[in-house]
Amino acid sequence: MIDILVGSQMGAAEYVAEQVAEALVQAGYDVQLHLKPELDHLNRCKTWLIITSTYGAGDLPDNIQPFADQLAQDQADLSTLFFAVITLGDSSYDTFCLAGQNLSKTLQMKGAKQLIANLEIDAQLPELPEEYALAWLPNLIKKLA
Repeated sequence: MIDILVGSQMGAAEYVAEQVAEALVQAGYDVQLHLKPELDHLNRCKTWLIITSTYGAGDLPDNIQPFADQLAQDQADLSTLFFAVITLGDSSYDTFCLAGQNLSKTLQMKGAKQLIANLEIDAQLPELPEEYALAWLPNLIKKLA
């Protein structure tokens, strides 16, 4: 089971998450999409794929901020958890993809194991964000096997 945690302010990260979820289902994985993730409703012994945008000064979107706050305050050991992060951002800002970087650091500090380096998708690039995510996905799937 892969829990996909979505942080989306304007809808782009949500669309990427839907495309990635569909590709993972086609690859034979059970996937659950969480558009408003809550720490208490997630399995801490599985795999989390966080797909979020960064906005403002490196901030998380409103729908995932409460989850990030819960995670930061939670004292549980997450050493049974594996995770990966896809972040959408704009490289014209010095806080490019900072939201995803911060979530990765928090998870690692709590003992979770990162499967693969963060995918950071730049809004300045010509291709659609989901194209980058789907091109990156086979690398994640290799780590899941």
